[in-house]
Amino acid sequence: MVILIGTYECKVDAKGRLMVPAPMKKQLLPVLEKGFVLKRSVFNPCLELYPMEQWNKEMEKIGELNQYVKENVDFIRMFTAGVKIVEVDTNGRLLIPKDLVRVAKIEKEVVLQSSIGKVEIWDKELYEKSIDTPAEEFAALAERVMGNKRNANELP
Repeated sequence: MVILIGTYECKVDAKGRLMVPAPMKKQLLPVLEKGFVLKRSVFNPCLELYPMEQWNKEMEKIGELNQYVKENVDFIRMFTAGVKIVEVDTNGRLLIPKDLVRVAKIEKEVVLQSSIGKVEIWDKELYEKSIDTPAEEFAALAERVMGNKRNANELP
């Protein structure tokens, strides 16, 4: 799995192409030639860009679902709706298909947000709204999510 770091702002042109910022492109170099999968996010109004290897791991997990359970089949259909294979071209551009541009309400300015094995692609305004949380609320969220994790510095 490629561990990606950073949040980057860039612009999308009229054809839906964005120039991958150099620091992110450098991080993606080991997986550039294998391509990527671009899909709608499950929880947010953004897109998710998976390196092909990471996408295949996701599909292995989903492939374990019993496909004779209607709810599982419905989930698989919704999860993979609109999925596209994409590439970063030799100029460092990524073409976002028009249907996915509409889904994510991408206009001109976008934010690329690293997110454990994938990159979220947000319309800048929507991204800023999503992180506009008071410090106290974020602290409470962090405690709920991470507070029950064992301290890595504790002895067994």
